[in-house]
Amino acid sequence: MNEMVWKDKVAVVTGAGGTLCSEIAKFLAAKGAKVVMVGRTAEKLQAVADVITANGGICRIEAGDVTDEKRMQEIADTVAAEWGLCRILINGAGGNNINAMSTITQFDPRELDGTLPEGERGFAEIDMEAFASVLKINTIGTVLPSRIFGAQMAKAGGGSIINFASMNTYKPLTRVAAYAMSKAAIANFTQFLANYYAPANIRVNAIAPGFFVNERSIKYLRTPDGGLSPRGERVMQHTPLQRFGEAPELLGCVEWLLDDCKAAFVTGITVPVDGGFLASTGV
Repeated sequence: MNEMVWKDKVAVVTGAGGTLCSEIAKFLAAKGAKVVMVGRTAEKLQAVADVITANGGICRIEAGDVTDEKRMQEIADTVAAEWGLCRILINGAGGNNINAMSTITQFDPRELDGTLPEGERGFAEIDMEAFASVLKINTIGTVLPSRIFGAQMAKAGGGSIINFASMNTYKPLTRVAAYAMSKAAIANFTQFLANYYAPANIRVNAIAPGFFVNERSIKYLRTPDGGLSPRGERVMQHTPLQRFGEAPELLGCVEWLLDDCKAAFVTGITVPVDGGFLASTGV
């Protein structure tokens, strides 16, 4: 992509304090974009901002919850007034909740009489408030920024949105029903939004990362000594490249999807970046 295309373009990155989107924020700033970093924890955002500014990039921190429509509108209005209209949106905010997860992978008859071992939790014992919170952060937390910043893109004459899907988009992993359900919705919403925004010259696509170790997943994929947990071993059995992904390895796909020349005819797709996970049955 011509580097001048990035110059001073306003890019909003939600979840910018996280492992993957912090790399995307730094990448966009290095290309010359003005990066608006949105997240719930200002301290995490500040750590990313420090790296960006140290390298000569332009960024700003906007703390807020992506499911809070009023706050998202405030951010959008402020950014538009001071920097101009958004042209790039990375919907990276999301997450899971341990209380929305079962601890067992299949039905156990002991669920019926409450005799599962202490600490074990079946599907019927999942905290439904936690379940709903996972659905909300991953779905409404994508919908609201898309509405608000998508409207700015339409006013500006075009733009590009990247949503974050998952391996769960294609087939649900065990134990994470709420997360899987919400990430399946992201692919569908991406297609809807691509159709809707096409007349406004806005392309909408999604990336489905494979297994990239972050603060949340390391608890399930690694052992305290750095080895593979049983779940991590099962992931490796299905990953031809035999390793977890590194955050910078998403950047090539991000750059391509945002390139209005190279990806000019690309909209409504979800791209797996997964080390071959979806291609392997493990047999």
